[in-house]
Amino acid sequence: MNSVEFFLAHAVQLEREAARRYEELAAAMGTEGNRELGVFFTRMAHYSRLHLADAMARGGFRTLTPLAPHEYEWPEGTSPETADWAGVDAQMGAREALQLALEGERRGHAYYAGIAATSTDAELRGIAAQFADEEAEHVAELERLLAACAV
Repeated sequence: MNSVEFFLAHAVQLEREAARRYEELAAAMGTEGNRELGVFFTRMAHYSRLHLADAMARGGFRTLTPLAPHEYEWPEGTSPETADWAGVDAQMGAREALQLALEGERRGHAYYAGIAATSTDAELRGIAAQFADEEAEHVAELERLLAACAV
């Protein structure tokens, strides 16, 4: 990918999907009675919305044409944040919810890092690297929580 505008259109969609996923997980943890994890997932949804706002702001002076579903160039044909996303089971426990979130964040990180490593556009490499760094922080936080989660 070598177009900042095309990348930002993808980032907007990816972060929208991440926010929705975290809202679903927060609601599931409310049902599960795990308030602490529900608050964590609500915070992660907020971070995704901040990333979404950042992508939209970066595109503010550019024309970000909305893409039709078939126009996105996702790894394996689907957005990293929704790949293998079968939805949230109302009976999902904390460990399963954290694992699901971690898998999504790892895919998001790999997506952004891959673009940062392969784009020929210097501006795009910088933006993608920044997004990858933010996703890496989320991965690390989820790994810590998962490690601390009772089996």
